[in-house]
Amino acid sequence: MKRFSFSSVMLVLGLLFIYLPMLILVIYSFNASKLVTVWGGWSVKWYVGLLDNTQLMGSVMRSLEIACYTAVAAVALGTLAAFVLTRVTRFKGRTLFGGLVTAPLVMPEVITGLSLLLLFVAMAQMIGWPQERGIVTIWIAHTTFCAAYVAVVVSARLRELDLSIEEAAMDLGAKPWKVFFLITIPMIAPSLAAGGMMSFALSLDDLVLASFVSGPGSTTLPMEVFSAVRLGVKPEINAVASLILLSVSIVTFFVWFFSRRAEERRRKAIQQAIEEGAAANASQPQLKRSSQVAASA
Repeated sequence: MKRFSFSSVMLVLGLLFIYLPMLILVIYSFNASKLVTVWGGWSVKWYVGLLDNTQLMGSVMRSLEIACYTAVAAVALGTLAAFVLTRVTRFKGRTLFGGLVTAPLVMPEVITGLSLLLLFVAMAQMIGWPQERGIVTIWIAHTTFCAAYVAVVVSARLRELDLSIEEAAMDLGAKPWKVFFLITIPMIAPSLAAGGMMSFALSLDDLVLASFVSGPGSTTLPMEVFSAVRLGVKPEINAVASLILLSVSIVTFFVWFFSRRAEERRRKAIQQAIEEGAAANASQPQLKRSSQVAASA
């Protein structure tokens, strides 16, 4: 009889601790009873009822919109910051710049949210913008927070790259910006995708920052769920959470699938280049001997 090791038991317990609540949430989203804790049979009426709940669906669409904008902006800013930290080794204020980039990782969100709120209020008084807090202010706050995570992920990937490839391209006459977009970006694409998905998830999940910098009519899904849970969990919330889990799972699967295919194509191309180079090197001595024989004849 096969015995489970301590590491296997801890792995199973850890996976159950993480995914069992999600499974229970998905099951209870099909509960026919209005009481979340009482099972009343299988039903899909809560999924159908989401179409009539305009307030909840509006917050879902608003959160998805902000998360998409945040993912794009955070990847752009975080990649540039990571490139500066890894490739520009010496410049005045480098230590300060690195500390400022990673500060949101260790700073409490309450402090960040309060600081951004005071900043937006001061800017509104000085230059008249933003006139009111809403989607734009939430997007700025989330981008500020998520860019630090992207910078850390991309920096780790940039430090592992072989600089000889980029140096060879520049020796052949390629401009630095062309090397960055055509060589560096494709090589760090997996880390960019990971940073983008992480930023999307963090933005979709954020409650503290959004509570500080949001305004009337800009309620996000976490804020809507938090306010509803204080009065009792509604079955519609389980249905929305299940749909979000399904969407995230599908997107994650497709990202993994296409990343794996791209990695396999890259490996095949490298192996083919190595084989062609070996064949060319093997044929050179034969050509040399043939030319010597022809010359002696």
